[in-house]
Amino acid sequence: MSYDVAIIGAGTAGVFAAYELLNLKPHLKIVVLEMGTDIYRRQCPIVAGKVRECISCKPCAIMSGFGGAGAFSDGKYNFTTEFGGWLGEYVDDAKLMELIEYVDSVNVRFGATTEVFTTDSPAAREIEKRALENDLHLLQARCKHLGTERNRRILTNIYEHLAQRCEFRFHSPVRSIVPLDEGYRLMLDDGCVDCRCCIAAPGRCGAEWFSDRCRELGLSMTNNQVDLGVRVELPAKVFEHITDVVYESKLVYRTKQYGDTVRTFCMNPYGHVVSENVDGVITVNGHSYADPALRSQNTNFALLVSNRFTKPFDQPYQYGKHIAALSNMLGGGVLVQRFGDLIKGVRTNEHRMGHSFTRPTLQATPGDLSLVLPKRHMDNIIEMIYALDKIAPGTANYDTLLYGVEVKFYSARIQLTPELQTQRPGLYAIGDGAGVTRGLAQAGASGVLAARAIAARF
Repeated sequence: MSYDVAIIGAGTAGVFAAYELLNLKPHLKIVVLEMGTDIYRRQCPIVAGKVRECISCKPCAIMSGFGGAGAFSDGKYNFTTEFGGWLGEYVDDAKLMELIEYVDSVNVRFGATTEVFTTDSPAAREIEKRALENDLHLLQARCKHLGTERNRRILTNIYEHLAQRCEFRFHSPVRSIVPLDEGYRLMLDDGCVDCRCCIAAPGRCGAEWFSDRCRELGLSMTNNQVDLGVRVELPAKVFEHITDVVYESKLVYRTKQYGDTVRTFCMNPYGHVVSENVDGVITVNGHSYADPALRSQNTNFALLVSNRFTKPFDQPYQYGKHIAALSNMLGGGVLVQRFGDLIKGVRTNEHRMGHSFTRPTLQATPGDLSLVLPKRHMDNIIEMIYALDKIAPGTANYDTLLYGVEVKFYSARIQLTPELQTQRPGLYAIGDGAGVTRGLAQAGASGVLAARAIAARF
């Protein structure tokens, strides 16, 4: 069948691309191809905390389906150009903020809150000052927290709006992208789809797939970074004086031992640690609810060390998967270790975990993370925890829990125009899986940017 536009992937980037195309050119014939299922059928025992009940469904229901990996997130949208992706390399700061604000306006239309946390307040500036005194850098941003449960309702509303106006094909993985004289042919398991323009929005679980397709198409690529680390869980009161003010604090630290950058990521006040399945490898993540009745007594956040590899190495995605697979090999999934045990050089076991004052929100296997993460990563994380302890005393407590591993995968970077068009006319790349963004706000913005460029073509 032939379409004006085919969108590969129904994650945040693909969804906003479809929305904006239909908003600007409602007559266009659009198809969205998604290897997962629709928003109604996305169910997973891991999300309910039942890690050992994972049935290894293919594709993983956490990572794939309408809404992408963001559907099971807690829906944090950051209004900033300082982090969240690399869209600032394609458009200026003013344009990027306009796109992010527009994405927020769409979310509000479908039920998002209007409440915003900000670093631009006297209390936040005091936190920033305290951080700087200890060589930590608080990145400036406004943050909106939709909440895990509300995020899904908003996505459901958006899906019902789009489904009346364009075609969705679920359980339809794209096997290859074939250039035609005017457009592209997308090869599926049960046939093919022809289109005049194609938007690749593969999501994080499709990063490796997209890199393979780029090689087939002869597109120039450079290695992207891999973010590798642990998820920290501790009593919410430890960070309460920070999270009550800015909700999600993005703190960056350069280690003294190696000069590497470590950052906090995806902070979830009163949240829950969860697992996710990436191509059969179980990694760790976190989320939090808007409803106070569903909150825990803990706060969790990731500590990530960023690595950007140089030639001749060209498999950063596989490197991250290999590290994560070591954790699965030792513990059958996610490992958890008390910080004090890690410092003493002893393995956390069921007995030691039973004495922990910090009660875990994820059923993980007690173990030894030093047998999984490279020493350099482990040293960086330990140094960062001691630095955070100076502004949030209690971070370095013996019973602070470390879950491993957390990995953020991105596709290799390809050459793109300011409209996110590849070297092949009519083929666009957007979102986290295409190596363009690393967060919900910029992912949505990248979809809008590409959609506006395509609408102008028509």
